[in-house]
Amino acid sequence: MMRTITPRLRTVVLLFLAVTGALLAGAGPASAHAALTGSDPSQGVVVTKAPDQVSLTFSENVSLNNNSIRVLDPQGKRVDLAKPDNLSGTTYGVQLKSGLGKGTYTVAWQVVSADSHPVAGAFTFSVGAPSKTVASVGDQEAGGGVVGWLYGFGRYMSYAGYIVLVGGAAFVLGCWQRGSGVRAMQRLVVVGWLTLTAATLWLLLLRGSYTTSGSVGDIFDLNLLGQVLQTKPGAALVSRLLLLAAAALFIAVLFGAYDKREDEEKRDLTFGLAVGGAVVAAGLAASWAMAEHASTGLQPGIAMPVDVIHLLAVAAWLGGLTALLVALYRAPADTPVESAAVQRFSRLAFGSVLALVATGVYQSWRQLGSWSAFTDTAYGELLLVKIGLVALLVGIASISRRWTGRLVAAGVTEAVEETGEEEPEESEESEAKETVKASAATKEASGKATRSGTGVPAVSAVSSGTGVPGRATATGDDPERAAQLARQQSAMETARQKRLRDGDPHRFGLRRSVLAEAGVAVALLAVTTVLTQTEPGRTEQDAKAATAAASSSSASNSSSGALTLDMSFDTGGKDGKGVVRVDLDPATVGSNEMHVYVQRPNGRAFDIPEVKVAFTLDAKKLGPIPVTPDHITTGHWAANGVQIPIAGDWKVSVTVRTSDIDQVTVSKSAQIG
Repeated sequence: MMRTITPRLRTVVLLFLAVTGALLAGAGPASAHAALTGSDPSQGVVVTKAPDQVSLTFSENVSLNNNSIRVLDPQGKRVDLAKPDNLSGTTYGVQLKSGLGKGTYTVAWQVVSADSHPVAGAFTFSVGAPSKTVASVGDQEAGGGVVGWLYGFGRYMSYAGYIVLVGGAAFVLGCWQRGSGVRAMQRLVVVGWLTLTAATLWLLLLRGSYTTSGSVGDIFDLNLLGQVLQTKPGAALVSRLLLLAAAALFIAVLFGAYDKREDEEKRDLTFGLAVGGAVVAAGLAASWAMAEHASTGLQPGIAMPVDVIHLLAVAAWLGGLTALLVALYRAPADTPVESAAVQRFSRLAFGSVLALVATGVYQSWRQLGSWSAFTDTAYGELLLVKIGLVALLVGIASISRRWTGRLVAAGVTEAVEETGEEEPEESEESEAKETVKASAATKEASGKATRSGTGVPAVSAVSSGTGVPGRATATGDDPERAAQLARQQSAMETARQKRLRDGDPHRFGLRRSVLAEAGVAVALLAVTTVLTQTEPGRTEQDAKAATAAASSSSASNSSSGALTLDMSFDTGGKDGKGVVRVDLDPATVGSNEMHVYVQRPNGRAFDIPEVKVAFTLDAKKLGPIPVTPDHITTGHWAANGVQIPIAGDWKVSVTVRTSDIDQVTVSKSAQIG
């Protein structure tokens, strides 16, 4: 005998699948930022002769402008020539002036990844010997500052506008066709269109400053805007605007000609609108997929259609949820959302979640990288937050599905509309009867006056339509009074229907659960937007591995026997996580040259208040021998004449202080001498 799957079992399965999909992929777009994997000269190296050029190698192709790679001498003056060139593959270089003197040079770079996100960094190398430098590249991350915040806000509003526009239209067309005549639904979809249009124009203006200077004054620079229009992200934004013009025509038909058709005529038009709307919605989703994360990296030919399906499913679920919430709270009493419409949306939402799970599993394999990225990267930590929100959202959705089942089973709306089985309260019934009596008395008096032919108004025994005897009121020749009585009767009937609708416990429970869903969805969208601008775990871990391999290769190939130690630290405060690198050259008995580099987890150099180093040889009870290096440039400290008295297995300890109270000491052992 075939076993029936109960609603509770189906809900448990759905919850498991949704959380699994979120665990693996975050159920949202994730970028694949470029990372610096190598350079020539390499970071911190001391060369005997000034190089003719500086080259940088990235994890993927990047876009450059005239200021993408800058090389600064110890006095902070630029010594690079012309625009950077693509030397080969993902390696880019810039020519240097001839006759460069000795000292420490700073290389600052800022490029745009293939997924449209700006990335930046800096490092130093020395000619002859290290020296102090006044060159400063600041500590503002690419895409940060006021412009970065404004751009992130624009991205959030563009996603929100798309979800409301597409999901709201899909709810009306696929679940509640009577809603095309409801003003609240019309306003919702139009607001979604206006939000997406305004956000697209906003992003187009900000794009130039966001990827270059980060200056608010460059937002309205027409030269930068012209450069943006020649890039892939700029072309995608323009394409989105053109598709929004088609979306405006769709909205006009949906809430205009479609709403005026009879039910039988609507059936023919519904199919055409559904096809046209799906094409426009998919095109809008493709404007993200073709310009951002899905267009680069592994299998872009598969990733882009998967991303389109993903965005469509998000819009159908969350946008439809928003439309249902508006319908439950703002629909007029004479046009309530039917239980059948709620049931249709429940099925649509269930299918959308299944699509999100399927696409999320693929995105996880493509972008997350490994399970260790959950705890080792900022992207993974954000993803853990999102997992909790997804689990909470699906849990609340299961409650909404139960209320939907109860609403359908009870058939409250259909009973009120078709059979009138629901009886009004005693006070409401009394008011309705009195109104009917008043209307009947008015009509009777009017008829008597007409039949008598005297032209003298008949006298009504009803005063002010209350059924209470009082002063006579003339209505036969007073159409304004009759119209007023009709309006009162209509208003009372509408109020009665609204009280009946809002008094339904099943509908009330559904409204509360859907409202909770919408609140969680807003937070979920915010976290997703932040994730789109965070370097994913796969890219960050690959960059760390490439950097470590390059450092290991450099150390092993060095004839002087230089020693490099990398140590991760976490002081627990703001900006408390990072990696400190200690380079000791020639790592032998006697005088040594030491360089200390402090980097963020993404590999970008940054300054901290204090760095101290100590050497201890426990076997001989020597030390600790303290060394306080001098600050050279951003994230770089150095000290000359570091004395190692005897050879042995020395413990190198580094004390890192990131604020007045947050500091930590990390250490590693290494053979010196």
